[in-house]
Amino acid sequence: YTTSQTTIVFIVVALVCAFVPAFSVEDAEAISLWDTCLLKISPKCAVDIIGVVFENGTITDACCHDLVQEGKVCHDTLIKYIADRPLLVSHETQYLKKSADLWAHCVSISQTA
Repeated sequence: YTTSQTTIVFIVVALVCAFVPAFSVEDAEAISLWDTCLLKISPKCAVDIIGVVFENGTITDACCHDLVQEGKVCHDTLIKYIADRPLLVSHETQYLKKSADLWAHCVSISQTA
């Protein structure tokens, strides 16, 4: 891991630990989706995806394939959840655009593979 990837992992773990217990009853569906989605992708690919959207990281073709297999609902939900955090929300529009660009890139890679 690079220092940057380690930092991203720490941030994600901190966000999950800090905010998941704060969900209300109506957010039970979001928690379930979060848990389901995280099971569909490897931790390394999850870090790469977060790195692409929230920093200037890169993603491998294999991780792109995993992302497309995960599904757009999972991808959008997880990115939106992270982007909604108080420290990140001021740049949410930028992150959501990068997320959409990443999705389009990965779909095109998966179709040619």
